[in-house]
Amino acid sequence: MPPDPNKLHADHHHAGAASRLGWLALIPLSVFALALGQLGREADALAFVVPWIPSLGIDLAFRLDGLSLLFVLLISGIGTMVLIYAGGYMAGMAQRERLFALLLLFMVAMLGCTTSDNLLLLFGFWELTSLTSFLLVGFKHEYESARKSAQQALMVTAGGGLVLLAGFILLGQAAGTYTISELVTNAEAWRDDPLVKPALICLFVGAFTKSAQLPFHFWLPNAMAAPTPVSAYLHSATMVKLGVYLLARLDPAFDGVAMWHDVLVTIGAITAAWSMLLTLRERDLKRILAWSTVSALGTLVMLIGLPDGDAAAAVAAFLLTHALYKAPLFFVAGNIDHCTGTRNIDHLAGLARAMPWTAAAAALAAVSMAGMPFSLGFVAKELIKISKSEAGVFAWVSYSGVFVNVIAVAVASVAAIRVFWHRGGAPVPEEIREAGWAMRLPPVLIAALGLVFGLWTGLLDPLLGAAAQAIHPALTTMPASLGLEDTEALQAIALAVLLGIVVFVLWDRIHHLLERLMQPLDRLGAQAWYGRLLLAIPALAGILTRALQSGRLSRYTLLCLGFVIAPVALALALPGAFALPAMQAPSLALVGASALLIVASIAACLVRDAFVMLLVSGFVGLGSALAFLFLQAPDLAFTQFAVEVAFVVVIASILLRLRHLGLSAHDDSPALPRAVVAFATAGVLTALLLAATAGPLDSTVPDTLAALSVPEAHGRNVVNVILVDFRAVDTLGEIAVVALAFAGTLPLFALLRRRKEKAA
Repeated sequence: MPPDPNKLHADHHHAGAASRLGWLALIPLSVFALALGQLGREADALAFVVPWIPSLGIDLAFRLDGLSLLFVLLISGIGTMVLIYAGGYMAGMAQRERLFALLLLFMVAMLGCTTSDNLLLLFGFWELTSLTSFLLVGFKHEYESARKSAQQALMVTAGGGLVLLAGFILLGQAAGTYTISELVTNAEAWRDDPLVKPALICLFVGAFTKSAQLPFHFWLPNAMAAPTPVSAYLHSATMVKLGVYLLARLDPAFDGVAMWHDVLVTIGAITAAWSMLLTLRERDLKRILAWSTVSALGTLVMLIGLPDGDAAAAVAAFLLTHALYKAPLFFVAGNIDHCTGTRNIDHLAGLARAMPWTAAAAALAAVSMAGMPFSLGFVAKELIKISKSEAGVFAWVSYSGVFVNVIAVAVASVAAIRVFWHRGGAPVPEEIREAGWAMRLPPVLIAALGLVFGLWTGLLDPLLGAAAQAIHPALTTMPASLGLEDTEALQAIALAVLLGIVVFVLWDRIHHLLERLMQPLDRLGAQAWYGRLLLAIPALAGILTRALQSGRLSRYTLLCLGFVIAPVALALALPGAFALPAMQAPSLALVGASALLIVASIAACLVRDAFVMLLVSGFVGLGSALAFLFLQAPDLAFTQFAVEVAFVVVIASILLRLRHLGLSAHDDSPALPRAVVAFATAGVLTALLLAATAGPLDSTVPDTLAALSVPEAHGRNVVNVILVDFRAVDTLGEIAVVALAFAGTLPLFALLRRRKEKAA
């Protein structure tokens, strides 16, 4: 669509201004400075452990090693630039405070994930990133597209997170610990456990959903409905790399496991190539960059799956390189959208004269993305090429790498040349001006680092070396620095650039060709299946509602009892779960109370009149009270008797009133299902009680409570002391529930009184 003049006016009103909230960038900057201070230290990884839930093996355990340090520097460094950029991007916009708060909360969640040394603690931060991502993607919630994109991102990533939790639990059970460092160190001891394979499947699902790997790749480009600071931070530099981080963190534990290498290399390579092909179908600049991000994530997953140390070095280098060119390119797309009102490349051309700073940032980032000499991208791609050449049985991934590099050059050319220097498209309006300094500075600084580190690669050796060693502990030294004397490397780059320029020139033709060829396949893609799943959910809910919700209380009772009893019966059927307790000869009084219980229960099943059934069931309660009394529990007997009398009196009054009004209930449901559920409930509950009392009695607790009853609570009735003193908070909660229930009935009493007054 052509630029919106109203939007142009609104943006230029704040073009040179920046929100004061941009000063919040000092928070991630402080974290960056602290992390930078740890760089180059030869000491062991920093560790911090505080017991949290020892019974479940959960500690507040944090650990900072080379891999964590790399991510902390990326999260805090890119986060600093994102908050500065957001100060300019969000100037004058409503609810910008909410965006900054969510970005900081997201940063905390990411820092927690990448430094956690406990699987379950990591999972807590993992799901927090999904929640904050949902809120950030749906920031412009007044638009339906933003709401749907946020919903999709949450359903995919949070759903994968639940599967990941199952994998963590299985892995912790197999390894005997949830501490990640211990789990990796002792991998040889548990790697052959039968729980490892199902745990691996769950880990793959969790990591692939978060890092947008096939078949979960579709959600990331759709998340481009988020504001540009969110896209630059979450979907290029940090959150989407969380799955990659998890795989890299656990790679030493599964090194040598065939399933680990086969799945990661295959899925990663296919995702990298397929996503680059989908890039050619896009016209929106942010979506083009998003698909190339999915491809980069696929490359990282594939590298983690390669079984050698050079691949670990390539992972570390490419993690940093990708962040240093992709975040600036997203900033560039944001500047273009902010100043022109569109991201469609068909309507963008010749912007370099009006936006020189943005054009310069795009050029610097594109050089690194294309892997040109003197850039960090050149070094990273050479490390990737070295790792692929030593991949052994996985050498076939080199072919997908060639295609990925060619399209990467074309994408870089679109972002740096087509929109700024190409003379086609709509004429550039005179009123378009460069964005403010807060939106110029971050992309230029980050992109420039890609060239600085490309010229002086040695500056990164301590950081990348420590990160690579954390991924592959057997790696002792980084591969030798690469230079322009590497003729083979220059030839590969020259070929990629040449073919990339051809794709760039033919971009529109290839786009139209792919649209015609792939439209029939769209109905079979993951996005289409996701849409069908969403439609199936309410349809299935309707079927279940019609089948289960008949409006009859008796049927609801049967369903509830069935769903409760079935799993309990299954658990009791497991070997060793059920055993008869040691029986003692009961007293004659207890036998009499039990006989009363049995006779009253049978009578309640035989009578048909509701009022008589209530009176007969009262004898069941009376028999229970007598049983408690003869078992030397007079307090329980008195309580049971009092409750039973009150219950019978109240319900009897209601039944008499209903009978007088002619509203007596009549259940015409089949008797056989009710009988089956009734006998099953009775049998399972009896078996459960017998199993619970089968083991030896532990007298430690009652003896301790009896000894403390008088000196601590000044009471000789141990039962009362337990309720009032030892379980005081629990009892208070029960009283509060009863009080709230009574408060809820007050409006009903008031309504009845008003009706009575009107009737009078």
